Amino acid sequence: MYKVDLSYLGIHTDAIANAKAPFLVERALAKKEGVLSDTGAIVINTGKYTGRSPDDRFIVDDEVSHDIVEWGKVNMPIAEDKFDALYDKMIAYMNGLDEVYVFNGHVGADEDYKLEIRVINELAAQNLFGNNLFITPEDDEAAKAIVPGFTVIAAPGYQCDPAVDGTHSEAAVILNFKKKVILVAGTMYCGEIKKAVFSTMNFLLPQKDVFPMHCSANVDDDGNTALFFGLSGTGKTTLSADPNRGLIGDDEHGWSENGIFNFEGGCFAKCIDLTEESEPEIYRAIRFGSVCENVVLDENGVPDYSDAKYTQNTRVGYPLEYIPNAVIPSVGGHPKTVIFLTADAFGVLPPVAKLNKYQAMYHFVSGYTSKLAGTERGVTEPQTTFSTCFGAPFLPLAAARYAELLGNRIDTYDCNVYLVNTGWSGGAYGVGKRMKLAYTRAIVAAATAGELENVEYTHDDIFNVEVPLTCPNVPSEVLIPKNTWADKDAYDKTAKDLAKHFVENFKQYNNMSEEVIAAGPVVE
Repeated sequence: MYKVDLSYLGIHTDAIANAKAPFLVERALAKKEGVLSDTGAIVINTGKYTGRSPDDRFIVDDEVSHDIVEWGKVNMPIAEDKFDALYDKMIAYMNGLDEVYVFNGHVGADEDYKLEIRVINELAAQNLFGNNLFITPEDDEAAKAIVPGFTVIAAPGYQCDPAVDGTHSEAAVILNFKKKVILVAGTMYCGEIKKAVFSTMNFLLPQKDVFPMHCSANVDDDGNTALFFGLSGTGKTTLSADPNRGLIGDDEHGWSENGIFNFEGGCFAKCIDLTEESEPEIYRAIRFGSVCENVVLDENGVPDYSDAKYTQNTRVGYPLEYIPNAVIPSVGGHPKTVIFLTADAFGVLPPVAKLNKYQAMYHFVSGYTSKLAGTERGVTEPQTTFSTCFGAPFLPLAAARYAELLGNRIDTYDCNVYLVNTGWSGGAYGVGKRMKLAYTRAIVAAATAGELENVEYTHDDIFNVEVPLTCPNVPSEVLIPKNTWADKDAYDKTAKDLAKHFVENFKQYNNMSEEVIAAGPVVE
């Protein structure tokens, strides 16, 4: 821990840099930012914002971003003068605080492509989160040597004025690629800091021919790396946290000519319905030094992970070393296996399908899963959900650029790509049942061990993919979804309906090659 001079930014408040967990927890408790659970983790309540606020995220439209960014609903522009005015007001706000907390470190475990960052926080708890989620230098001397390529200024207490500031609410997350500054105002949700930096990496790395990915990664004892892509609820974190494989990371990675590297130094895991039996590594990582968001505690400080009183999106951020089998430094070789996870609540996608390069690019860009009935008000039956490249909110560039990077990697490193459905079997949600986790684990184990490379396959005419007829430790009848449906006509209708959704969704990507478009589901 040391003091740092921030006057070059206009900040003259006492600034404490790279403090350790005991100091930051003490400060957070003293300032009533949160309370301790019985495990020692600090638990904060983020108030109105219990998740990301996509309508409040902007990118400054200037000569650096204008011709590169894919502008639209996700990447909303804001004028330079609006950013400058808001920056000045946030700096004035920070100067009114007794002290601020600074993290000097970097993003990216690959020394050739790391981004040195400085995160300046109003709240000690948020600074502890940054210490956990980003990569921390070995000691204070190394931290002092950091020359930030990007600076994050996070002030939850500063409330924007939409009429004056050009924002949509009191909260704003603004990325300025020219000035290399990220502003996070009006929201306590820690994930905004993490994802704003991720979006920055997604802007910078493709320009260096490095593939940024919203995925988890693990590796076996022989050095065989596997990647897991998937939206929330598909099992990305659960399946990558395999006690028999080393965890490289659970969320954000890059793929360079050197191999796979984690962007982060920690994990940001969901807590809802967490049990020690289901996810022991995550459960045991919630201890002193971890930061929990919106977890409900009883009068004795005991967490009730099943309670969604504040949000379904309860979270914990902890250092990667809290996972016993974490790989540190968090790097791996070029992956042998790439897995796209989906939780198909319609029950028609096969439990596993092998994809060629163009099919992989199609399903990567589609980023499909389904939303369950009951998860949101008004949702009474399953709904399709597509998120470009399994990470639409964090992609400043066009989908075709990320798909091109994936296709090049598949060609260069000859990796096997599989679509794995962790959703329903035997019928749609409400009729069928969720795929047994044991079956999904067996499929993933077979895929990563290379056991699906030489089995017999059959072609699925609707979804236009190859489906294995056998898989170790999985009943053969489960592998062909139509066989598990009592009503075969209902299966055909449901499958064709879902295929139409895929085709309609893909029409938005007007710069995709004919080979990629033809690799999708077939609609008569």
